[in-house]
Parts: sequence; C-alpha cells; structure tokens
Amino acid sequence: MKSWAIDPSPMLVATFDSIARTRMHDLPICNGQLQVEAVGFQRTPAGHWVGVVITPWAINLLCLPGQMEGWPVLAACSKHDWHFSSGDYEFTVAEEEHIGNYHLCSLFSPALEFENQEAARLTALAVAHALQGEPRAAPATARTTSRRDFIGLGR
Repeated sequence: MKSWAIDPSPMLVATFDSIARTRMHDLPICNGQLQVEAVGFQRTPAGHWVGVVITPWAINLLCLPGQMEGWPVLAACSKHDWHFSSGDYEFTVAEEEHIGNYHLCSLFSPALEFENQEAARLTALAVAHALQGEPRAAPATARTTSRRDFIGLGR
C-alpha cells in the first residue's frame, strides 16, 4: 500500500490522463470538452489527502492515504464512509497501479452536462470548498449525506 507524503495531484493527473488516452479513448460517456485536472487537494485533519479529480468521463471526490495510520485497508469495490465537517460521505475503494489504493465518491458520472473545462473546474472548486464547510441538514432517516445534497441539488 502506498501513502503520499506530498500532494498526489501530479501523479493523479498523469495516471488519469493515461487512462483517458487508452482505456477511455473515444467512449461515448466521455465529454470531449473536459481534460484531466486535480483540484483543491489538501490534507485532512487525519493526515490523508482529499480533493476532486476531473476526467472526461467523471468528476470524483478522492481520498488518498497521507500515512498508513488511520487508513482503512479494504478490498477494491468495498464501501467506506469518510467524515468531514460538512457531513459523512460514502466512498468506493479503488486501486490503480501508479496511485495505489484510494477512495472515490462519484459526483458526476458521466460528466456530459459540462460545456467546458472552466465550468467543471468551478464545480470542483465549489465541492472542495463545501467539503470543509458547515454540515448540511440531512433527512432524519439518512445516515450519510447524498451526493446531490452535498452539491446543493437535493432540495
């Protein structure tokens, strides 16, 4: 398992750009107006990394281990809830060769509604900012905040 002592953004961009040029090349779920970009990566209070990755096929919130202590060792495709000041969010465990183990929360998949990179970037910045903001009111029966609620589309 790999942990990141420094900002993982450059490796995330390189890895997902390679995927965009190979595995995802010319698939109909890709938005030709978008390119790979890592936005707003910062350390959590637990020392892990969180931020948003824009790709032509999706916009995802990612968590990566900043240290091994406190990082849950789970199989790919498992679910894990991460707590932030704005609420609890469900992530899916994933693995990529050059990144290692990471957790993702899909915000837009596919990301076809974005007209250009700037619109996607502004959305990613808003998500990164809102993640550390005040908790949103959730329905009494919900254990975690939905993605639509998180980005302000739940009501």
